[in-house]
Amino acid sequence: MIYSVKDILRMEVAPALGCTEPVAIALGSAAAASLLPGENIDNIEIWVDPNIYKNGLAVIIPGTRGLSGLETAAALGALGGDAGLRLEVLSAIDDSVVSRAEELVRDKRVKVNLLKDQSGLHVHVLIRSGSNVAESVISGVHDRIVRLVLNDTEITDSPLLASGQQDEPGGLAHLEQWLKSLTVQELIELVEDLDEEDFHFLQQGVDFNVRLAEYGLKHGPGLGVGKTLRRLVTQRLLKEDIIMAARTMTSAAADARMAGVRLPAMSSAGSGNHGLTAVLPIWAVKDYLECETITVLKAIGLSHIITGYVKAHTGRLSAICGCSVAAGAGATAGLAYLLGGDVHHVAGAVRNLTQDLAGVICDGAKGGCALKLATAAGTAVQAALFALHGVAVQPMEGIVGASFEKTSANIGTLSTRGMMETDRTILAIMLAQRFDPV
Repeated sequence: MIYSVKDILRMEVAPALGCTEPVAIALGSAAAASLLPGENIDNIEIWVDPNIYKNGLAVIIPGTRGLSGLETAAALGALGGDAGLRLEVLSAIDDSVVSRAEELVRDKRVKVNLLKDQSGLHVHVLIRSGSNVAESVISGVHDRIVRLVLNDTEITDSPLLASGQQDEPGGLAHLEQWLKSLTVQELIELVEDLDEEDFHFLQQGVDFNVRLAEYGLKHGPGLGVGKTLRRLVTQRLLKEDIIMAARTMTSAAADARMAGVRLPAMSSAGSGNHGLTAVLPIWAVKDYLECETITVLKAIGLSHIITGYVKAHTGRLSAICGCSVAAGAGATAGLAYLLGGDVHHVAGAVRNLTQDLAGVICDGAKGGCALKLATAAGTAVQAALFALHGVAVQPMEGIVGASFEKTSANIGTLSTRGMMETDRTILAIMLAQRFDPV
């Protein structure tokens, strides 16, 4: 099956309110709760893979007055989530839902189980309400509901269920296999197929992510990285330039999102922070160039495509920070394109960024992610500028392969095989600090 750029945007780019790992838990809970005949919830039990656990542990959930945690996400989804809204499942929660969720968690009626040996994204939710038991399973992708059960009876006709199998033609796994079969030249050529509908959608993503950045710059929520960078520029301790502009805008948006600000991000490859990294450095850089908006949107389209391409190699969640190596690769490819570069400049920019950031680990979603997004955004600009000026890491240096395609495959090998023990160690450290902070 041959896909199009529309298929990539449809399957890889979507609005998301809040960090997508706790949101996936909330979605699973909301889907299970929607099967129950009444509203009373006796208890909730969830089973999640290590990376969902890692990324859902500490990040603040939007609309909750600063609450975090997997138990809270499950309770919120069950009590007030709208599963039909997918990654915006928590849009409808209010203070009464938050209070009831806090009570449910406080009474220890929500239990989280870590599936230590589970490979791939997995969320299994079981909710008991009187004599009724409802279950849901999300697998592979944050909003892909593959199973719904009420009182041991499989529900097969729910519109919430994903249609078809992930590895069937039309599924994400099949799309990823197709993406991996393309050359960098073919990936770049896909942007020429973008039409007015696509440009409108890409502009909507820009608007979503810029609103988060503007909020972060104005209010300095979370770690306040973006606002602090701007203040340091005002104090002349740092200099405003093309790299600083990208770092400031991208980190400010991450500040807002990680602090639980109730504004959606346009995600990329299943992650809101990937979406911020893929979009905002390009949007910030455009103000330093003479370019048409349509060219900027094409560059952002290419960024989403390359982000999806790299994620097809690394998997949705891993020990490597995807904002750095995947969305960062997308951003630098888009920037090289925006700066007038050809296929060799795009490939060179990705090689530069890979050599620079391939070792950045993912230690869960949290306020500190804004620092990593600042680094990824600045490095993406630098990598593209270097490539346009003839500076590119030579093929077959370190993990940089003989081609763009081989480099991406090497990142995937590093992520999926080489850092499995690193991922387990990161989670063990996080758990030890949570339960024994002294």
